[in-house]
Amino acid sequence: MAVITNIEDLRVLAEKRVPRMFYDYAASGSWTEGTYRANEADFQKIKLRQRVAVNMENRTTATQMVGIDVKMPVAIAPVGLIGMQHADGEILAAKAAEKFGIPFTLPTMSICSIEDIAEHTRAPFWFQLYMMRDRDAMTGLIGRAKAARCGALLLTLDLQVIGQRHKDLKNGLTAPPRPTLRNLLNLMTRPRWCLGMAKTHRHTFRNVVGHVKGVSDMRSLSAWTTEQFDPRLSWPDVEWVKNQWGGKLILKGILDAEDAKLAVESGADAIIVSNHGGRQLDGAPSSIEALPSIVAEVGSKIEVHMDGGIRSGQDVLKAWALGARGTYIGRAMAYGVGAMGEAGVTKALEIIHKELDITMALCGRTDIRDVDRSILVPGTYPT
Repeated sequence: MAVITNIEDLRVLAEKRVPRMFYDYAASGSWTEGTYRANEADFQKIKLRQRVAVNMENRTTATQMVGIDVKMPVAIAPVGLIGMQHADGEILAAKAAEKFGIPFTLPTMSICSIEDIAEHTRAPFWFQLYMMRDRDAMTGLIGRAKAARCGALLLTLDLQVIGQRHKDLKNGLTAPPRPTLRNLLNLMTRPRWCLGMAKTHRHTFRNVVGHVKGVSDMRSLSAWTTEQFDPRLSWPDVEWVKNQWGGKLILKGILDAEDAKLAVESGADAIIVSNHGGRQLDGAPSSIEALPSIVAEVGSKIEVHMDGGIRSGQDVLKAWALGARGTYIGRAMAYGVGAMGEAGVTKALEIIHKELDITMALCGRTDIRDVDRSILVPGTYPT
């Protein structure tokens, strides 16, 4: 195996090992994919100030996210279908995150269930919730997250309607997946993946199937999810979730300063500046472009996090310098688990941490908490 030195190496390996429909699900955006590409490209425009003759000993990247100690300001983002990138993928990613010392977030639409993660980890993980029409189902999910001692609830606000993702449509990524000749032939070229899936019993959306009334298999799940994402979602619904949950609440999908102010008024503990990884509104600004204005508006009142486009520790440092007090990796984690399972996620975290540590040092800082936008070259970053 080639030496893996960056997230791109993991992506290349995952592309070889994961069936095309599931790889494309993780590695694509909506419509033209313009926002998906901008999430990465806009980080590259930001330049760092190199400083020299500074004592670089005793460095630390440790901080807190919503009051929780973290080894670096990074959490695992909620990404659907990780259990289809690799057998038991969510369990493997959660174990890697726990050992590394950062939070893992389990999505509603995961292959492994809340109970699966709780059984295989000891550190409190986070749970991501979609607003569904079926409030009994939502109450049940929140109750199960409480029983599993989840440390925070992430409520996603930007999926009231689903953006059109052309690759998913062309690949037949439905529930259950459409068994086209192309897909079957592609599976034949992924023996490692097929063998792993044959060894696990986790093949469906286990947070929903068997827990929601009338959903007992993949076909009934498909009918349920088609009608369940709630286009009526509004701020009173956020209050309802907050009251049901009672713990730390993080609102995901904020991309506008006006919405950020409303999020503060909702009583949330943190917000995530996010465009859903470029999978919803194509043509929206990149997350890093939107971040500074939101920090300027509400950063003194609420903890601001961000996701979208982070593929390196340098990206984490740039986001922190612009005011993000937490970042999330989704695709970097997906590529890791798709490439090598738990070891791949661990490798992704090690790569990002090392890049963060070294870059911080070369910018003349030894403590992440002392980093601000003075490490950036003026005129190269959004304001």
